Formats: sequence, structure tokens, C-alpha cells
Amino acid sequence: MAAPVRLFDAEAPRRGAEALEDLGQGFRRIRLAWALARGDIMHRFRGSLLGPLWMSVTTAVMLGALGFLYAHLLRMEVAEYLPWLAASLILWNLLAQGITEACNCLTAAEGIIRQMPLPHSIQALRGVFRTGLVAAHNLPLILGVFVVFGFNPGWAALLAVPGFLVVAVNLFWLSLLLGMLCARFRDVTQIVAAVLQVAFFVTPVIWQPGMVRWLEPWLPLNPLFCLIEVVRAPLMGAAAGWGAWAGALGFTLLIWATGQAVFTRFRARVAFWV
Repeated sequence: MAAPVRLFDAEAPRRGAEALEDLGQGFRRIRLAWALARGDIMHRFRGSLLGPLWMSVTTAVMLGALGFLYAHLLRMEVAEYLPWLAASLILWNLLAQGITEACNCLTAAEGIIRQMPLPHSIQALRGVFRTGLVAAHNLPLILGVFVVFGFNPGWAALLAVPGFLVVAVNLFWLSLLLGMLCARFRDVTQIVAAVLQVAFFVTPVIWQPGMVRWLEPWLPLNPLFCLIEVVRAPLMGAAAGWGAWAGALGFTLLIWATGQAVFTRFRARVAFWV
């Protein structure tokens, strides 16, 4: 039986349907994205004695150095400050790593995109899984710090699960949005890196919101703070405030709408940009 002829009208392109088809095929092949992400991590540490555990060692050394130093500078007890810093720094690394992966998710897959008819959304999922694998090696450090200092967040820690889901959704759509922008305009990667450097110091990661009370009401305008807070607050034994959740969900809707629009409009040009 002959294959059906697919008609294409240049005056009425099927951009929306093709974008949805790409997303559908990408999620149907989610195991392929997972395998590619796992292969990336293994390849990155090939020949290493500790392998991916080097990520945990590096983070642990940074926590120890910054924890004792800044506890002294901020005149706080180490047992009070270090659990906060552990949750904050590891969640910041999760977001920063995810945004960096988002910028490079398409350009790094140039060979695959040009040679194989795979959905572009697979590369976005690949970046999200790669970020998740890195985070999986660092997140247990939070539990380790909590145990050492006897900090128990209680059942409130379970509220971090929906926070992680919101972060994952944001990283997926950021991968499609920033991946396409960085493929078309290579300077965007450097701009994002510079913004992240500044954002680290203006976001409550090393310092706590209560230390600058005049700024605290404005913190929900910082989307990075909101995405961190909806996970960090439950880990610290409290529910995230409505301002943090409103900011996180509002930013999620904005990124989803923008990412969907850009992906629908320019998806067909990705192969020419990478």
C-alpha cells in the first residue's frame, strides 16, 4: 500500500502541529534521552578514579570552606548556617547547571541534529536529565549536613517534591528557548553566563533574606529566588510563602508560553543554526 502523500502549503505552514508532534515524539522516546544523558556523564568522567563522585567531593569541599568562613563573617552559629548553605548552594548549582545546559543543548548536539531525524525536544530532555544526574550526586550532601548537625526538617520536607517538579518544567522549556536563541545568536551564551554571575550575589544563596529586610518584600520578583525557595523552604522545615509560589508559577507560565511560541515559529531552522 502506497504511503499517503503529505501536502504542504507554503502560505499556511503546519508549524503548530509539527511543534506538537516534535514534543510528542520526544516524550515518547524519553528513554533515549535518558540513555544519552547517562552516556554524557559517563563519557565526561571516563578514566577517572572516582568518576561522577568527583562532583560530590567538589561540592562538599566548597560547602566546608564557605560554611565555616561565612558563618564567622555573618556572625552566625555554624550549626545554624551550614544546613541553610548546603540547601541553598546545591539548589543554586542545580539551577545554574540547568541553565548552562539549556544554552548548549542544541549546539552541543550539532552532529545528531544534522545527521539524524530526531525530535529536537529529545535534546532538551537530554539536558534536563543530565542536570538531574549531576544534582543526584549532590543532593545527598544536604542530608549528610542535616545528620551531622542534628537538623530535622520533619514532614514538611515532602513539600519540596512539587518544587522540584516546577524546577524541572522550567528547565525543559528554558532548554528549548535558550537552546534556540543560543544556536541563532552565539553571544547569548556569554550574556547568560554573565547574568548568572551577578544573580548569584543578589539572590539569597550565601546570605539569608532576613538579613536585608528592606529588600525582602521584593525578592519574589527574582525568578531564581522563587525557584530555589519553593524547594529550600520545605527542606528547612517550613512551607514556601505564597509570594515565592506565585513568582515560581508565574515565571513557569511565562517561560512555557515564550518557549512554545519560539519553538513553534523557528523549530524548522534549528538545523541551519547549529
